[in-house]
Amino acid sequence: MQFGIFSVGDVTPDPTTGRTPTERDRIKAMVAIALKAEEVGLDVFATGEHHNPPFVPSSPTTMLGYIAARTERLVLSTSTTLITTNDPVKIAEDFAMLQHLADGRMDLMMGRGNTGPVYPWFGQDIRQGINLAIENYALLHRLWREDVVNWEGKFRSPLQGFTSTPRPLDGVAPFVWHGSIRSPEIAEQAAYYGDGFFHNNIFWPADHTKRMVELYRSRYAHYGHGTPEQAIVGLGGQVFMRKNSQDAIREFRPYFDVAPVYGHGPSLEDFMDQTPLTVGSPQQVIEKTLAFRDYAGDYQRQLFLMDHAGLPLKTVLEQLDLLGEEVVPVLRKEFAAGRPADVPDAPTHASLLARKESEEVTVA
Repeated sequence: MQFGIFSVGDVTPDPTTGRTPTERDRIKAMVAIALKAEEVGLDVFATGEHHNPPFVPSSPTTMLGYIAARTERLVLSTSTTLITTNDPVKIAEDFAMLQHLADGRMDLMMGRGNTGPVYPWFGQDIRQGINLAIENYALLHRLWREDVVNWEGKFRSPLQGFTSTPRPLDGVAPFVWHGSIRSPEIAEQAAYYGDGFFHNNIFWPADHTKRMVELYRSRYAHYGHGTPEQAIVGLGGQVFMRKNSQDAIREFRPYFDVAPVYGHGPSLEDFMDQTPLTVGSPQQVIEKTLAFRDYAGDYQRQLFLMDHAGLPLKTVLEQLDLLGEEVVPVLRKEFAAGRPADVPDAPTHASLLARKESEEVTVA
């Protein structure tokens, strides 16, 4: 399994001090968090994509390219690439460029986004969100696999004899996860292409996540990519830790109560009871995360949200120390125990290249 963190890049006042970081502060903090993730032995750093305040990551490939130059092992990803409002041609070019710069240490997660006003800003209609996701990804998939593309669709101008540059590294398209919280059409899309499916696993109860993952697994098998158990699944999660659970709850509560996404709603205790949020000791985080397998099966990627709601950088870096030193080593061992041999690892550039070369030998 791969373990890592994802950031939504929000600029939120610290409710305990009243201080609001500048956009520069927040961007630099995200870079520092990524570097810390590699330092403590995590596998993945993922950034969101947003084009509206109070968020800063409007250009994920710029940030990830910069981080690639300062890391050696970390897989760089997105926690949302807006397949609906971005031009698929530009996505193809930008992420192929990142793939070369990062020596293959990258992948990306397609998503529709959850900010309605973004659609008209980029000339689209939110009511066409699903149709945009389907058509745009169908084109992107071809752009990475065909040297010359002739194409015509509903939402962008036609292409005649078009070649996206640069071509993917080693002739291997970047691996794609399709992220969705509630849309079965996106789980179906991931299954159709044999891509990964990522459930954000932040706001919803386990039975909802279970239904979405099971739908994806069954349709993955339906399309002939393997057994349901061999489908590529990723989950999110959200944690805040201190050595003593009561200290964690006391420290995190003011941040939870005013968080932009769920503040002023359910109590912290109710939210922890009804969703995957874990606020407590490292052992409590281990126990709750291991329970994800009970409803998601053996899966390939676990990403945690740790740097939102105004938490200061110092606190986030302390959280990463706990995650890397006390939580992830145990999770690696426990998730590996009893994992069936035919359940694949998370795809990497190396594994995808090896598969490509094997298929070429078989054909020859």
